[in-house]
Amino acid sequence: MIKLSASYLDVLSEWRRDFHRYPEPGWLEFRTTAKIADQLEAWGYTVHVGKDIVVGERMGLPSKEDMKLFFEKAKSLGANEKWLAKMEGGYTGALAVLETGKPGPNVLYRVDIDALPILETMNESHVPQQLDFRSLNEGYMHACGHDSHAAIGLGLAEQIIKHRDDLTGTIKILFQPAEEGVRGAASIVASDLLDKIDYFFALHIGTGVEKGVFVAGTDGFLATSKYDVTFEGLAAHAGAFPEQGKNALLASAQATLALHALPPHSDGSSRINVGTLHAGAGRNIIAPNAKMQLELRGETTEINAFYENQMRNILDGIATMYDIQVSYEKVGSAISVPSDRKLAEQLAKVTKALNIPTIEYQYFNAGSEDATYLMGKVQSSGGLATYSIIGTDLAAGHHNECFDIREEDMLPAIEIWLNILLHLGEEEK
Repeated sequence: MIKLSASYLDVLSEWRRDFHRYPEPGWLEFRTTAKIADQLEAWGYTVHVGKDIVVGERMGLPSKEDMKLFFEKAKSLGANEKWLAKMEGGYTGALAVLETGKPGPNVLYRVDIDALPILETMNESHVPQQLDFRSLNEGYMHACGHDSHAAIGLGLAEQIIKHRDDLTGTIKILFQPAEEGVRGAASIVASDLLDKIDYFFALHIGTGVEKGVFVAGTDGFLATSKYDVTFEGLAAHAGAFPEQGKNALLASAQATLALHALPPHSDGSSRINVGTLHAGAGRNIIAPNAKMQLELRGETTEINAFYENQMRNILDGIATMYDIQVSYEKVGSAISVPSDRKLAEQLAKVTKALNIPTIEYQYFNAGSEDATYLMGKVQSSGGLATYSIIGTDLAAGHHNECFDIREEDMLPAIEIWLNILLHLGEEEK
């Protein structure tokens, strides 16, 4: 088994802290992608950026103003213009490909790289504040560990090059944009660069798993759909001619109550949440408009689809009832796909040989993950896929302004992913 020197943590931490200083949200990871692509190319990988990998329709795109702001900021920070030219318009993310030249499996690793719209704490007990790597993009933060995921991906890429002579087949590492809001994978999954994958691996750091423990395979990610809804009515004087108005506020409020009143499903758990609702123009005006953000989740893809259909019926019916117009746009999506137990078992053999405490397979409710699209593609073509968790001590929960990880827990993640390559090569022989 290949073990990494403890001193390699210095390299990983430097990458992770750099990504943490410059967090970029989904479809705006210009500097992050460029830095990753530069390093991968220097090591000898074939690097694909832009429309080579983002081939499907993108969901939840940021505003043109934010697109320009982050693009220009990346340029001012020295991002390689070769990569920026390919990413213009928000086509972020990178895919590294290494052909070993020896027969063997086609293996794909996936890490996510985007940040969240959260203002990072300035509390002196916060390690990034103490060590001067707190976010420099005010209002944005790596509050879910994707900075460490990007560093793990780079560390794996470097170690693969160092051990290239021992490896076989084709190895691919996807640095995926826009996982938050489950937007990125659905736009990438159709790329023919991701066809005919034999083994697929994704992971997350934290999620409540005890420090030092590795979960080889998981199930329980909920299928989900995110929607932005617009109600358009007609303004009128609320005192003089209220009957001439068409009240979008009342329609949106009625829709909110109706959505939350939908019954649970007998085949499994479900979630419905209207997260934001903004309506109206003034106290003496019949509200001419309203905007809503909502999400649906289901234990299975079929349950989620059932509630999507119910949502459409409610919104269209209420629009008719109030004589207004309604439109809805899907801005995020993920399906429910379990890890393959067979691959989780092989991964667990490797981790146990590395003397890492291991849970072979665990079902837990951890929200949603769009890596499931990639898992589903691999499984549908006969490959095996698993989603893993590497435990760590968290300073605060995910998506919290005080979130932080223990950086030393990045090392075993790389060791596990590197050694499974050797194991799979031997299995193929």
